Amino acid sequence: MDTFNEENQQKTPDYGFLQVLEREKGTLSQQQRLEAIRAPLLSWYRKNARDLPWRKDSNAYRVWISEIMLQQTRVEAVKPYFQRFMEAFPDAAALAAAEDDHLLKLWEGLGYYSRARNLKKAAVQIVEQYGGSLPDSYEALLKLPGIGSYTAGAIASIAFGIPVPAVDGNVLRVISRLLGSRMDTAEGKTKKYFQGILKEAMDQNEPGIYNQALFEVGALVCIPRGAPKCQECPMASVCIASSQDLWKEIPVKTSKKSRRVEERTVLVIRSGTQVALRKRPDKGLLASLYEFPNEEGWLSDCSLKDAAEAVGVAEDKVEKVVPLGEARHVFSHVEWHMTGYYIQLKGGIPPAYLGVEKKELEGRYPVPSAFLAYKKALSAL
Repeated sequence: MDTFNEENQQKTPDYGFLQVLEREKGTLSQQQRLEAIRAPLLSWYRKNARDLPWRKDSNAYRVWISEIMLQQTRVEAVKPYFQRFMEAFPDAAALAAAEDDHLLKLWEGLGYYSRARNLKKAAVQIVEQYGGSLPDSYEALLKLPGIGSYTAGAIASIAFGIPVPAVDGNVLRVISRLLGSRMDTAEGKTKKYFQGILKEAMDQNEPGIYNQALFEVGALVCIPRGAPKCQECPMASVCIASSQDLWKEIPVKTSKKSRRVEERTVLVIRSGTQVALRKRPDKGLLASLYEFPNEEGWLSDCSLKDAAEAVGVAEDKVEKVVPLGEARHVFSHVEWHMTGYYIQLKGGIPPAYLGVEKKELEGRYPVPSAFLAYKKALSAL
């Protein structure tokens, strides 16, 4: 009899994928909608979750590194960075001991370099205060440099099974559409409100799976640009935006202030096998990174005399000047509109700059992606 019961239980179908049907539009409360999505959301995730390297192990350190990297960065772009980073810094102790240039070089191309600097600061704190392991407390995680409510919620729920929400832009969009909410998602009070209602309604037994399922729906189904794929969504039957075709109107988000535009002239200076770099200040935009010398203002033409004055050498030290064209780079609050010139010198790199071997640009010195066009141009020369 016991054997029969065991076999019978194994054959019991999973009804978690079934969706709640709303008899009349608008009859369900917010809480009822959020409760209705719980089972189908988890079931959908188990069948559709992407195979991502940081999901193979829910170790808190790996979750933390991946979540910081994924901020403002596409998943496909993060994959190779994550693998290299974990090989170089497999735990908090290794990260805490990292040389700044090595750390920033591994981060090169990901942008928002303050994330990398905060990782090291937090790692030092983790080693000194928690013995090298991330604290298993949402409140303690929030006190670490660079960790806000979203990242703390992701680590706490995925790594430690603590039922706290992790609300990012994807989740704001998904829940806004689900509830038909016209609250401004650019305002902090909207995020706090959603955190509150999700904390009450989220799955208490598998909070990490629940949060990741919401991320995944936002990435694959209820996408940020273009029409959502409602026919594939595990929440469609109770989604107000879906039933009323409101996806173009929701979420509501006030537009950001226009970025400041700066015109800059970039000088790629070379002498023999060496290239001129300089290190940026320890604070501010692109802090502590290396750059090609550049100045504010747009130099529409660059003669041998102009190049000599710009570099600070005698005119007879300039062998040739080659225009490198225009490039543009967008930061969060400013845009650089650049023009560049290749300047070949004789007699060595001037002492005002750091002369580095050309091959070291790839392996040693972290040069931000703002200068990628000119780094590529140098490789071709």
